[in-house]
Amino acid sequence: MSNENEVVLDKGKPNDSKVKVERKDGEPTAAFKGASWAALLIGVTSYLIGLFNASMELNEKGYYFAVLVFGLYAAVSLQKAVRDKEEGIPVTSIYYGISWFALITSISLMAIGLYNAGSIVLSEKGFYAMAFVLSLFAAITVQKNVRDTQRARERD
Repeated sequence: MSNENEVVLDKGKPNDSKVKVERKDGEPTAAFKGASWAALLIGVTSYLIGLFNASMELNEKGYYFAVLVFGLYAAVSLQKAVRDKEEGIPVTSIYYGISWFALITSISLMAIGLYNAGSIVLSEKGFYAMAFVLSLFAAITVQKNVRDTQRARERD
């Protein structure tokens, strides 16, 4: 295995100065990590800008903000629990069950809130739903990438 900071110079041509950083086995590519972080930032930022600009009551904005935070935490927690179980790391059934319950509850709260929101037009409802789903998926992917990177670096 190579050192994590090892730089390999491609000396195929006399003045070729391409630099290639070796990736650890099992580590996600920099492009995938960057795309995951970008998706998370785009999803959360879009959702929050939409909330800020929405013409709804402050308590409604607080509800949608709390559902987003709850959903992000639940998604990351469930990803960790599922991954731990798969890798043979002990996970209590109560924690595993609560993680599933929390994610399902956050998605249900978002769906119920949007369905019953009379002050939001259909296009805005779709925007919030898509930004929410993008944020949850990206949070799971970022958590996976962080864990895979850490695991790859610990194998040295």
